[in-house]
Amino acid sequence: MRGALAPQAPLRARGDGVPRPEVPWSLELRMLTLSVTPQGGGPLEPALIELPRERAVAPGTAALVVNTHSRLGREAFSLARNALAARGVTLTESHALSRSRRLRHVLEQLLERGTRRILIGGGDGTLSGAVAHLLGRDVTLGVLPLGTGNDFARTLGIPPDLEAACDVIARGHTARVDVGLANGRPFLNAASLGLTAGIARRLTKGLKQRLGKLAYPMAAAAEARELRPFRVRVKADSQELELDVLQLVVGNGLYHGAGNMVDPDARLDDRRLHVYAVAAPSSSSGREGTGLGQLQDLATLARVALSTRTGDHVENPSVTSLHASRLYVEATPAREVNADGELIGRTPMHFEVAPAALRVYAPAPT
Repeated sequence: MRGALAPQAPLRARGDGVPRPEVPWSLELRMLTLSVTPQGGGPLEPALIELPRERAVAPGTAALVVNTHSRLGREAFSLARNALAARGVTLTESHALSRSRRLRHVLEQLLERGTRRILIGGGDGTLSGAVAHLLGRDVTLGVLPLGTGNDFARTLGIPPDLEAACDVIARGHTARVDVGLANGRPFLNAASLGLTAGIARRLTKGLKQRLGKLAYPMAAAAEARELRPFRVRVKADSQELELDVLQLVVGNGLYHGAGNMVDPDARLDDRRLHVYAVAAPSSSSGREGTGLGQLQDLATLARVALSTRTGDHVENPSVTSLHASRLYVEATPAREVNADGELIGRTPMHFEVAPAALRVYAPAPT
């Protein structure tokens, strides 16, 4: 049942190996490009089992940290300070960071001074980098979504509008959420191998600054032309799976890749990882390495990618999905791993969940 913490389910293999009718490369590339274009508008509701609650204790001191190198960060720093002040949120410190490597130093100083509320403006990469320093601390994270994808904010139900995000902080409702770990490195949304890792490699800061939301489809179109299947071996709790894939996604939250669903049943506090793999039809049909096989793979990936907008991809016959609290992934050849838009290493990699490891501001229940 959606939103409920169910017993561990068996692997759900959805692969019939039946080749799909081929369509022109240009059409499939356009489908794939459309599927990774970030969605506009706000999210519908927080992807949580337990609703956010208003804290009974005093919230404590607050500090604002904004990555001014994020897509909207340059303009947002002063706007965020003013918006928070207008809502009665008193800031003891404000930091505008033009270099991401300063984030760790600033956070360490804030924690040493006993700051209880740390409000961070930036994209998913900034938030993911900050979480490593906040786990296990008696602090509350406030999220101001200023990046390109903003999937963590979307999963929490935080609006993309800066003033509306400040409203969420000012109202004071919080939730405890899980954090994923990839070889011990925290991530909030998802880690992936295959197409999305390739997109992350191409999504330079300069490209995101120049093109904004168009950076995702541009990077996807370029990466798709070099798409090749690879073999993965997955050990999930007591289960094991081996197959040729185009992409493997390990999700902690509901969204990844600028609005694509990991699994429609995923919740940020369900204490499990949600995984899906897209099989490579060229491998099962014996066409791997041929032009026809590449078209077949691209057609499959485009159809799956389009359906991730609604979560219907889990019903696609080319998709295998599972959930687990722990996961081990090997790939042949070894593959780069992307977590929350940042490349963090190569396979093999261990994944696990740190349950209820982070307290964060979230919209009040309606």
